[in-house]
Amino acid sequence: MKVALFVTCLNDTAFPGTGQAVVRLLRRLGVDVDFPSAQTCCGQMHVNSGYVPEAIPVVRTFVDAFKGYDAVVTPSGSCAASVRHQHKIVAQRSGDPALVRGVEALSPRVYELSEFLVDVLGVVNVGAYFPHRVTLHPTCHSSRLLGVGDRPERLLRAVRGITLVELPQAEECCGFGGTFALKNSDVSVAMGSDKARHVRESGAEVLVAGDNSCLMHIGGLLTRERAGIRVMHLAEVLAATEAVE
Repeated sequence: MKVALFVTCLNDTAFPGTGQAVVRLLRRLGVDVDFPSAQTCCGQMHVNSGYVPEAIPVVRTFVDAFKGYDAVVTPSGSCAASVRHQHKIVAQRSGDPALVRGVEALSPRVYELSEFLVDVLGVVNVGAYFPHRVTLHPTCHSSRLLGVGDRPERLLRAVRGITLVELPQAEECCGFGGTFALKNSDVSVAMGSDKARHVRESGAEVLVAGDNSCLMHIGGLLTRERAGIRVMHLAEVLAATEAVE
């Protein structure tokens, strides 16, 4: 199977360790993953802000970068949801039949990390060791658009040494929402503060999620509150094979 990593803009610029963790994890599982250097943005920011025509060249670049792969893995439910749901809209708006065909062929082969591990590779125990008290935030896009369900939780429960605790009101949005956090900052902070309070109530040492955008938002609030709780991407926990201080 020819597999590519779509690292996403946010991870590439702010959280490169997440992409590196995905590569370590997949290689440990026997997957030789490529990193196409031509990849850029998925175009989600453009579409969410109403700039669909401006997203057309971005989607075309995405198709060109990944069209030769059997599977594309991304450590982001948000970006995976954009590719699988928004790219079709953008391609149809372009009026380019070739782009429509390219999107239709590629989009179903784009997987959020937990989907790829559980559904494509058929593994739950990935050989990870993480002896810490952890709680999981199920991100909105992964839960509501992708329907990943309990896949991240199943992967975490199989990690040796982990103590997985319930997050109160886990289904509630953290309030980030990309540009929503900028345009509606007061509401965003209020929602994030609720989420941070629930994280503290869980008694966890580490908050885990499948999207660094959510972790950036919640983690910033936890840091300001001096809660002493770390945030880590799911990939980083699953890639761990020894105690992380």
